[in-house]
Amino acid sequence: MKDKCRPATRALHSGYDVRQNLGARAVPIYATTSYVFQDTQEGADLYALKKPGFLYSRLGSPTVSVLEERLAAYHGAAGGLCLASGSAANSLLLMSLTDPGQNIVASPQLYGGSSTLLQHTFRRLGLGVRFVDLNDEEALRAAIDDQTSAVFGEGVANPSGYILDLEKVAAVAHEYGLPLIIDNSAAPPPLLNPFDYGADLLTYSLTKLIGGHGTHLGGAILEKGDFDWGRTARHSKYLNAPDPTYGGLNFWEHFGRPNYQRGQSQVVCHKIRLDLLRNFGPTLSPFGAHEFLLGLETLPLRAQKQAESAQIVARHLAGHPKVAWVNYSGLPDSPIFELAQKYFHGLPGAVFGVGLKGGFEAAVRFIDHLELWSHLANILDARSLVIHPASTTHQQLTPEERAKAGAPDDLIRLSVGLEAVEDLLEALDSALAKV
Repeated sequence: MKDKCRPATRALHSGYDVRQNLGARAVPIYATTSYVFQDTQEGADLYALKKPGFLYSRLGSPTVSVLEERLAAYHGAAGGLCLASGSAANSLLLMSLTDPGQNIVASPQLYGGSSTLLQHTFRRLGLGVRFVDLNDEEALRAAIDDQTSAVFGEGVANPSGYILDLEKVAAVAHEYGLPLIIDNSAAPPPLLNPFDYGADLLTYSLTKLIGGHGTHLGGAILEKGDFDWGRTARHSKYLNAPDPTYGGLNFWEHFGRPNYQRGQSQVVCHKIRLDLLRNFGPTLSPFGAHEFLLGLETLPLRAQKQAESAQIVARHLAGHPKVAWVNYSGLPDSPIFELAQKYFHGLPGAVFGVGLKGGFEAAVRFIDHLELWSHLANILDARSLVIHPASTTHQQLTPEERAKAGAPDDLIRLSVGLEAVEDLLEALDSALAKV
C-alpha cells in the first residue's frame, strides 16, 4: 500500500518492513562486511544471481538497500544504486554506457567536476564528448552520430541555473535510440522529477539537497525502467552481450527485456553493481545511507521552503543598486523564465548566481564581509552557503570554459537555506554596504 501513496509518504516508508527488523521503527545501521550463507547451495545461488540477497557490503547492505528502494519509489522508478559520491554515480553510469571510440553528447552547462571528468579523464580512456546547447535542437541533432551512446545534462545547471527543456531533449534523444541522463542534484522532487518529462536515468549527489545537512558524501543512480537497450547496437558490447564474469549471462536478456515494457527493468543498476561497483569499489557506507534516509524524510518540506526563500532573496537582490545582475530563472526578465514556469511552477530551486558592480574584486570583498552565510564548497545544505566558483570549484577551467559553463569570473553562487529569510536579507545588505 505504501508504494501506492504519494511521494512525501514514500519518502518516509518505502523499502522497509518493521516486521523483518525486530519491530525497529527507524532503519537499522547494518555495520557488517559480510553475510552468512545458510549452506553451500545458498552461497552458490547468491553468487550465480539465482537468488536475491547480500554477499559482501561492497556490493550492498540492508541499510543501503532501503535507501535505494526508497529513492526509486519516491521518483516512481524501477530501481536505484547508491554510491560513495555524486561523482562516482556520474562516472560509473556514463562509463558503463560508453565504449572506447564512442561519444557522449553533453550540455556545456555542468558542474565543474563533471566538465573535467568528461573533457579530460574520459578522453584519456578513449571516451569522447561533444558539448552542445541541448536546448538548440539543430545543434543537438548535428552532434549525434552512430557512435553516440547517451545525452547528458543537468536539470538545473550548477552554478549557472540553466534549465533544460527536458521534453524536447528527450524526444530527440529517443528518436536516435539514446537514453537521456539527467544529473538532478540541484532540484529533486518535489521541485522536479525528470522522469515525468522523458528522462531515462537520473544521477544525484546525495550530499546536496537530499541529504541536506552537510554530514556525508554520497551519490545515486536511478533507473526509470522502460528504456529498450536492445533497440540499437550502440550498447551491445556491455548491457546486451554475454558477460564472461557471470558465465556468459546477458544482463539485458535476463533482467531487461522481460521487464522494460512494464517499466520494471533494472538492467543498468544490476550491471553496474555487479561489474563497476564490484571492481572499482566506490561503496556507500551503511552509516552514510542512514544519514541520507533521515534527510529524505524531510526533503519535501525543506526543498519547498528553501525554494520559496530563494525567490524572495533573488527579488531583493535584483533591486539592489550595487547588484549588476541576478541569474535566477524565476524572475520575469530571465531568458529562461518560461522554462522555469513549465518545469518548476516558478520556483526553480534554491541555488542561483549574482554579479556585483565592480566584478571580481567586489565579489571577493562581499564574500569576506558576509556573515551568517557559510563560505564553503557545497550547495543545498539546511544552512545558507556562498562561494566564488571562478576561484574554487571551476578554477581548473579556462576563463572561456568557465564562461561556457555559466561560471564567469564575477559570479557569486548563493545557496539559500532554512534560516529566517529576514535574517538572510539583513546579512546580505550589511555585506553589500561594505563593497
